[in-house]
Amino acid sequence: AGDDISDGIFMMFINDPRPSEQRLDNILSRIQGIPEYLSQLLQRLQKPIARWAEVDFQKVRELPGFFKSIYDWAQQEKYPQKATLRSAIEQADHNIASYLQELENMPKQYHFALGQEQAAEVIRLRGIDLSIEALHQLATHFLLETEEQIEELRQKLCVKYKLPQETTAEGLQEFFNQKFKVPLVNNELKSILDRYQQEKTKVLSFIKERDLFPIFEEQDMIIMQTPAFMEPSIPAGAMVSPPPFREGIRKSLIYLTLKESLLDEHTELGIPIMMIHEGIPGHHLQLASAGKHPSVIRKAFEAMDHAEGWTTMLEDYMLDVGYLGDLTDEGRFIAKREICRLGARVAIDLYFMTGEPKYLDVGIKVDLDSDDPFVNAAKLLKKVTGFTDDRVQAELNWYSMEQGYPLSYLTGNHLVKQLKQDLIQAQHGKLEGLELDRLFHKIYIESGSMPVSFLRRVFQQEGLI
Repeated sequence: AGDDISDGIFMMFINDPRPSEQRLDNILSRIQGIPEYLSQLLQRLQKPIARWAEVDFQKVRELPGFFKSIYDWAQQEKYPQKATLRSAIEQADHNIASYLQELENMPKQYHFALGQEQAAEVIRLRGIDLSIEALHQLATHFLLETEEQIEELRQKLCVKYKLPQETTAEGLQEFFNQKFKVPLVNNELKSILDRYQQEKTKVLSFIKERDLFPIFEEQDMIIMQTPAFMEPSIPAGAMVSPPPFREGIRKSLIYLTLKESLLDEHTELGIPIMMIHEGIPGHHLQLASAGKHPSVIRKAFEAMDHAEGWTTMLEDYMLDVGYLGDLTDEGRFIAKREICRLGARVAIDLYFMTGEPKYLDVGIKVDLDSDDPFVNAAKLLKKVTGFTDDRVQAELNWYSMEQGYPLSYLTGNHLVKQLKQDLIQAQHGKLEGLELDRLFHKIYIESGSMPVSFLRRVFQQEGLI
């Protein structure tokens, strides 16, 4: 209910170019439909998954505060139907309270695995041509390789900062969290948003100076704090892409979850990586560009291995081309610690989908003896990433609900690197360096959204591989 009710209303509230009255008319209509929607939802719910019910409870209980913001806006705009809107909100608030009470009292279940066969089908339908076992092996190898890179960086950075050589990776990350902590202006968490705005400008200037990616003018990003009703499923940051069929400026929303307990996610080292991933040249540029494609399918198709493969590739690429300058090793250390989540996500996604604990065995020593899959998954994720406890739990919320999406990060990363390597080999002696990079970037983001296995066919059709 939380997502169904809020997603469309919030988009019209914050990212809709139409006049306020038209938007409020549509929002009013949706709010008036909430009582009937909740009534039908309760008729369908019999024994919901306990974790999902908890997440929905957290989201839905924040909706009345969101509706108050809608009404305040309507008053500012002197909306002609504000009395009707107030009445609709009061009725919706009443039905929401009833829904929450019934949801809390409803019997719950804890088993949500799909089983081996359906898990394989979920993966196939995402356009991924790898078996469950191949994905598990990929995660195991990735974590081993990444841990070796982290250890090499740890030793190098301990020397640079004159730290004891026995300082662990976790200890070094904590040292950097404090050393590169972003000072809060007037002790306000929202001041971190200004730091992200500065980084947005800096990244864009760096890219334009080197002509690394094709960037068109009719695009923009709104950087904002994650609304309270979205926090349970947005661990640190997220991006909502421009509506694919909207004409005019293609505008994305970049959400940043700001809490005292999450400040270690928003440091002078973490902020650049976040903006690269979510903004330009990451998701925003990629999906805003896809919206310009003439194909209806390529405008709107959600190919997560394509989207996440692109952004995770960029985290390394932008460091390789010198974006962080003298802090490249520090940035890479933090990025590698964070990118370990990719291997953990494959393991946990397979575990959640199949119900088989063996998929959590990816070469990391963790005690996995709990009957609760969320406890086991949390131990693995915490061990390999060092995420705060709040972030770990928020990550697991959406891992469990978006089957096949979490594993798309590493799968996409692997397939994109493979595609780039094949291009490099095929173009040896013809096209190299930045010239080859620019070609790869141009075809990738201007071809629209599709599974990477389909994108490979585009490069083949162009005679490039």
